[in-house]
Amino acid sequence: MPATKLHTHRVEKPWGRRTLFPGFEDVAPGGEPIGEVWFQEPGDPTPDLLIKYLFTAEKLSVQVHPDDEQAHQRGLPRGKDECWTVLTAEADSTIALGPKAPMTADQLRADAQDGSIENDLDWVPIKVDDFYYCPSGTIHAIGGGLTVIEIQQNSETTYRLYDYGSDRELHLKDGVDVADLTPYQPVTSPGEVEPGRTIKVEGPKFVLERWSTGRSVSLPEGTTGWLVPIKGAGQVAGVEWKAGECVTVTGSETIEAGEGADLLFAYPGTRRI
Repeated sequence: MPATKLHTHRVEKPWGRRTLFPGFEDVAPGGEPIGEVWFQEPGDPTPDLLIKYLFTAEKLSVQVHPDDEQAHQRGLPRGKDECWTVLTAEADSTIALGPKAPMTADQLRADAQDGSIENDLDWVPIKVDDFYYCPSGTIHAIGGGLTVIEIQQNSETTYRLYDYGSDRELHLKDGVDVADLTPYQPVTSPGEVEPGRTIKVEGPKFVLERWSTGRSVSLPEGTTGWLVPIKGAGQVAGVEWKAGECVTVTGSETIEAGEGADLLFAYPGTRRI
C-alpha cells in the first residue's frame, strides 16, 4: 500500500509520565506511567527505522549502542544510531552526551561500577526544539522532564552501563567494548534547503527532514518513508493523519497538510531524495 497508518503501542516505564503530550491520552488515574509510544509491533526487526515518543519524568540509564559492524559480530541485524527532537522540556532538563574528557576503557568500567560515571558525562541543558544526533557508540542518558521524538535504526540493543543503583542488569563488558571514549562531536546538518524544508540529518544511516508544509515525495523502489506529524493534520494516498500518529509512505505521493503543520519525515539512506 502507498500509505499505512501505524498502530501505536504504549510502553509502561518506571521513569515515564502520566501526563503525556497533545495527541496522546493521559494515563487514567491509578495507571502505570507511560515512558514510550512505539509506532510498530515491538520486537519486529524488519523495518529499517523505528519511531518512538519518549515521556520522561526521571533520568534514563547511562547506556550505549553498538554500530552495524559490532552488531553483526554479535549476530544482531543492525546497530543503533538515533536522534532526538525535543518537544517539551522543563527548565532543568538535560541530556548526557559523551564524556567531558577522553577516558580509558578501564576508567569507564570502574566509574560505571562505583557510580562516578555520572560526573564524567557532559550533561547538556535542553530546551524545546533542540535536536541531537546520537551515533552508535555514544555514551548517553536522557534526562527527566522531556518529551522527545526518537528516530532510530530499528534495534533495541542497549548496553546499560549505570542505572543509579537500581537492580536492573548492567552490560559492562559489551558496553565498554563498543563505547566511544572521547567527547561527543555534534553532527552538522545541512539546515534549511528551501522554504519550509529543513534537513536535520543526512546519513549515514537515515535522512530526517522537518517540514512546515505538505510536500510531494518520490521514494526509490524498496524504500519506506515515515511521516511523523508533530502538529497539524492532513492526508496522503487517501489515508488521513493527525498529530500523535505515524504513517509510512512508499512510491511517489503528495503529502497534504493543513495550515500550521509541523512534520518530520524520515527514510533510510545516506542522502536526501
